[in-house]
Amino acid sequence: MADRAALEELVRLQGERVRGLKQQKASAEQIEEEVAKLLKLKAQLGPDESKHKFVLKTPKGTRDYSPRQMAVREKVFDVIIRCFKRHGAEVIDTPVFELKDFDIAGQFDPMIPDAECLKIMCEILSSLQIGDFLVKVNDRRILDGMFAICGVPDSKFRTICSSVDKLDKVSWEEVKNEMVGEKGLAPEVADRIGDYVQQHGGVSLVEQLLQDPKLSQNKQAMEGLGDLKLLFEYLTLFGVNDKISFDLSLARGLDYYTGVIYEAVLLQTPAQAGDEPSGVGSVAAGGRYDGLVGMFDPRGRKVPCVGLSIGVERIFSIVEQRLEALEEKVRTTETQVLVASAQKKLLEERLKLVSELWDAGIKAELLYKKNPKLLNQLQYCEEAGIPLVAIIGEQELKDGVIKLRSVASREEVDVRREDLVEEIKRRTDQPHCIC
Repeated sequence: MADRAALEELVRLQGERVRGLKQQKASAEQIEEEVAKLLKLKAQLGPDESKHKFVLKTPKGTRDYSPRQMAVREKVFDVIIRCFKRHGAEVIDTPVFELKDFDIAGQFDPMIPDAECLKIMCEILSSLQIGDFLVKVNDRRILDGMFAICGVPDSKFRTICSSVDKLDKVSWEEVKNEMVGEKGLAPEVADRIGDYVQQHGGVSLVEQLLQDPKLSQNKQAMEGLGDLKLLFEYLTLFGVNDKISFDLSLARGLDYYTGVIYEAVLLQTPAQAGDEPSGVGSVAAGGRYDGLVGMFDPRGRKVPCVGLSIGVERIFSIVEQRLEALEEKVRTTETQVLVASAQKKLLEERLKLVSELWDAGIKAELLYKKNPKLLNQLQYCEEAGIPLVAIIGEQELKDGVIKLRSVASREEVDVRREDLVEEIKRRTDQPHCIC
């Protein structure tokens, strides 16, 4: 290595000598002589491998995906986006890697857009079929009011809020120890908080707290509870109230939330009588943030907003793990039909038919061989998960029909060529599923 470094230094010095002679307009013979020396030195170095070797890397914070993984991702995105559009969403794109953008902005009557966001969240998680889930709901006004009546100093609201938010992962005793031992909260204040934040339920809990003699003294908490009662009425009309739990421990540490907050978790085990089901982590979240947009408006105009985000990366991982556990095959293409031939010398007919199908919007393939064996074509369909085979044969051409075969059932029917597109669409127009 040291010899090479010395040689590189000689090359550099000789190069400078050549450039200096050129600047001095030395004789051509002298320049040629020094250039020859330079070339000999470079030849001793050999080829510069660094110029020919390079490593391709994905951008920091990203990853490559296999066709199987991409198929899962696209189907998950399709479920999410179709649900958003079903609810009248307009599309924008932002540089976010893990979440998928739904927000309602504007001045509307209380809790109607909030209820729709929760309905959307339930629709998406149900459509993805990733297991039982629960959406925890609370309100930042209730939290702040509760802290106030329990005796938490204003300066400690946010830090105590972050401690409470850990109750889905650790016990109340651990949370209390953190509040008292690390954050300097009085033990009796922590105990008062514990009486509230360990409660969860439905609209009956909301009504119970509306009658709470201490909370009723706090205007902020009463406003939040009143809105939650209205929210549960709308959620009942939307048919999703059984998926919603009013949970006083839900805090959502982000400061910009101003009202209702919610978080969806997948459930690990069914609920036991009187017990809260255990969760396996958040897969969606959101809430009301009426003050955020105004922070970025030059005139400081207030724009009420409520929204939700779907944790797509976590959902991808859950779906992939489920498919692997069940050993289910994932289709990596959306091909609806393979154009096949039963005899030799029918490549031109296959090409004509596949082109007709493409022009009609059918997702179709054919094998890139002049005379493929029919068995090989059928096996390809089974391996790739292609549901239909359109088989061209000499007799079919004479009769003006195409033999349409179901790969799963192996049933075959003759379809008039002019009816083939509609028949394929009829057979393949099924709702999307993840697998």
